[in-house]
Amino acid sequence: MSALLLFKSLWGFGGSLAQAQHQAAQQGFDGLEANLRHPCLAPLTAPQIRGALSAAQQGLIVEIVTGGDYVPTLGLGPEQHLRDLREQRNQALELEPIRISVIAGCDHWEPDQQRDFWSEAVALAVATPVPVSFETHRSRSLFNPWSIGDWLSTYPDLRLTADLSHWCAVAERLMTPELAPIQAMAERVDHLHGRVGHAQGPSVGHPFAPEWAEALEAHRRCWQLFSQSQQARGLTPRTFTPEFGPDGYLPQVPFTAQPVADLDEINSRLGAWIRAGALER
Repeated sequence: MSALLLFKSLWGFGGSLAQAQHQAAQQGFDGLEANLRHPCLAPLTAPQIRGALSAAQQGLIVEIVTGGDYVPTLGLGPEQHLRDLREQRNQALELEPIRISVIAGCDHWEPDQQRDFWSEAVALAVATPVPVSFETHRSRSLFNPWSIGDWLSTYPDLRLTADLSHWCAVAERLMTPELAPIQAMAERVDHLHGRVGHAQGPSVGHPFAPEWAEALEAHRRCWQLFSQSQQARGLTPRTFTPEFGPDGYLPQVPFTAQPVADLDEINSRLGAWIRAGALER
């Protein structure tokens, strides 16, 4: 059985790289997943980052975002997204990550714009010396679960980072292994983002609260299907990043702007649950 490595998401983390590494080690993570532009990386050179991770025997997954921020700028077309992808891919490779996860494209593009971007983006990913996968993210080209089969047939080399919480919000229903999109994508999922969405949003308040048991189980079953496919394909290592985050994802207590739960506790607890065999049932 191929190894399953767990990565600590630095989305919303405000400390230094050394502090992130310490927390990751304390919480049982095998490494970090960080946006290429994360503030904890900015003060350091690529050799310093590589050295710190190597000394701690921790891996790194680098996240790349094209076309602006997580929600792309509407005025930017395929050419700018491709420039972003090329430039950031080259910068990411200097950090020697074990994989690159990309949030790319735009949901409002016309079909010819999608083709202009994705034909080159997939070719660039294939030519990259580390694995590259594209996330199923809202506001992006892969936002719609019901069209993923067409994407996969059009681009046979397209590899995916599965974040099903986005699709729950888009489709206004839980994703389950029986659904056609989940079946269609299973052989293409190379990396997993573990956030539990629900029919009305991309994040439950706490995945282990009893009121969200159905949502957690639906996600677990999909993650299990993807994990089983990865093992059957001999994918190594298998990678999973618990990815509950801020920015309006986690519900807040009214009139306080305070999150209803602690993000770090949620992510570390979800990681421990996965480590304990949640996908092996």
